[in-house]
Amino acid sequence: MNTIKIHDATKEDQDYLNSSLMRFNNSKVPFTQNPLTAYINKCIKDGDEVIGGILCEVYCWNILSIDTVWVNDQHRNKGYARALMNEAENEARKMGCRISHLDTFDFQAKELYEKLGYTVFGVLEDCPQGHSRYYMSKKL
Repeated sequence: MNTIKIHDATKEDQDYLNSSLMRFNNSKVPFTQNPLTAYINKCIKDGDEVIGGILCEVYCWNILSIDTVWVNDQHRNKGYARALMNEAENEARKMGCRISHLDTFDFQAKELYEKLGYTVFGVLEDCPQGHSRYYMSKKL
């Protein structure tokens, strides 16, 4: 019987694994964008202070993935998150995106995203314990 040895992946191993998966994915569903990854990263500042921002990735098939939306507590409920979301979605549309997705916890901004047209397509219960993580999408 062979024993499987699992090792910590080096940076080179990680790059190889990622590029191998990308080649496989492209062989099944050809990529529709070049470069394969683009970023939409925006922020709102008060002077030099960042008071809010959004970090997004557009990947492989012109799909917008919203990774981070944050607004400082003192500046919430002023429309900043909505403005950031609209800006990112508009830029993504110009890049050919037709769908957006994100995830949020029950103690974050689920209601805001629903107001912006996002719908839940999955829920991970007890993540973290006693809470839920919502996976949401929207047609652009």
